[in-house]
Amino acid sequence: MAVTAAPPAQTALAAALKSAGFAALVAFGLCIPIIALRTDQSPSGLMLTLRPHAVALMTVLTFAVAFARAIRLRLPQSLGGPSPLLRLAAFAGIAAVFALGFLATEALTPPLAGLILPGVAISFMPPKVWLVWTGAVFALILAQGLIVPAVPGLLEATRRSRARSEKEAVTTATDGEARASRRLGSFASVALLGFAVAFPVIAAVATGGLSEGRYWIDLGILVLTYVMLGWGLNIVVGLAGLLDLGYVAFYAVGAYSYALLSTTFDLSFWVCLPVAGILAAFWGLLLGFPVLRLRGDYLAIVTLAFGEIIRLVLINWVNVTGGGAGISSIPRVTFFGIPFSADEDGFAARLGIEFTPMHRILFLYYLILALALVTNLVTIRLRRLPIGRAWEALREDEIACRSLGIDTTNTKLTAFAMGAMFGGFAGSFFAVRQGFISPESFNFLESAIVLAIVVLGGMGSQIGVAVAAIFMTAGPELLRDLDVFKEVGFDPNELRLLLFGLAMALMMIWRPRGLVSVREPTVILKERRAISASHVREGHG
Repeated sequence: MAVTAAPPAQTALAAALKSAGFAALVAFGLCIPIIALRTDQSPSGLMLTLRPHAVALMTVLTFAVAFARAIRLRLPQSLGGPSPLLRLAAFAGIAAVFALGFLATEALTPPLAGLILPGVAISFMPPKVWLVWTGAVFALILAQGLIVPAVPGLLEATRRSRARSEKEAVTTATDGEARASRRLGSFASVALLGFAVAFPVIAAVATGGLSEGRYWIDLGILVLTYVMLGWGLNIVVGLAGLLDLGYVAFYAVGAYSYALLSTTFDLSFWVCLPVAGILAAFWGLLLGFPVLRLRGDYLAIVTLAFGEIIRLVLINWVNVTGGGAGISSIPRVTFFGIPFSADEDGFAARLGIEFTPMHRILFLYYLILALALVTNLVTIRLRRLPIGRAWEALREDEIACRSLGIDTTNTKLTAFAMGAMFGGFAGSFFAVRQGFISPESFNFLESAIVLAIVVLGGMGSQIGVAVAAIFMTAGPELLRDLDVFKEVGFDPNELRLLLFGLAMALMMIWRPRGLVSVREPTVILKERRAISASHVREGHG
């Protein structure tokens, strides 16, 4: 008996259902420990709250989004999207899944409530929440289906992205496109710089005063600190191609260097700042020597171990670092020897203005802005020097780099040392800003955040790293204050990091090479060429 192949439409539908079902199963498993259980405060103590409605809603949302992506609802039929009949059936199926999920949860909740143990409560979700999220999913799918075919350039970009032949992989860019790209990059850089310089003024005007805008200025200081850390790690990961998971170690070395030197020898911040950078660079060299022969995952494991070793040393060397108690009463920064105090020798008294604690906050903001700009300027200049081109050659192919006569040992060591130096500068600023440091401030999560900033921004792209740092650091803080999530059944304080992680995962699906995935090479021979990511080892050509 002859076996006949299934029609393409049925095959695509079955594959989409299988993919969406697997995604929903994974989401259900992850939601059990993260969303299903919550501890609340009650008059008798802590109480455990079950939230089956929230788990069901997140599972259904994951299934709907995964199915819409797998069936390619956002593409027209000419580019492999479904036919109008299949598209209509897909919308009806997604609506049925939402309805069945809500009805099943409503039917299973009463028996579940009857089995609840003492001290355990159950949280219900009103039907309007399901309607809001159903409408949001349908609006997203419809917007994608309308925007992609209608906007000029998106259709052609989608068609080009599907091409994998050698002829379409390498294309020559025209001079007009190159000039337009450079103008756009320059305009974005100037706009970000102008916004950063004027940000305290904007925050003061928007909130009604400097004191009222302190939250936003502190948030700006946090963002600029991570921008500086991202630019420092970008030298190691983005330019040299060395995956470093222990960058927080150099951050800690800089912070503890300033804290110990200032509290023990009474040295000022301006003396300790270069010393902290030099000590961090020295530790970068110590890390570089053992890992000269390692690449890829092995290098990442060793650098991760180095970061943990530094943290454990800080915890256990109690006589020097204070152990888990940390170091407190770290001297504050001064305006080149003039303290920001209300005394007669203070900054305000010498200038004849009214004293306010915001003077120190503003100085800290512009100090970290200056440090970040110095980091950016030095990185850009180094990229154009022979050492910068050696880093890029090492990133693309180490064997070819050696065949060109480049000393890979010195190239790796200089990359580690330069990146560590800027991490030490940022750590010194962190210590003077906080006034207290402990080993808990330098865990692996900090390294992961900085690495995520570099990867999401686009490895090797300075402006991409800056934009990614804004989203990675300011995004979760802004989500904390959005009460709109409470109206649809979610507490932003609990799920802000989960929602932000979901946004990053979606971005890595649609923009796997980062926000700024195209950058010009340092050296151009004869003509400018745009190289496909499939022809570049790190995938960001």
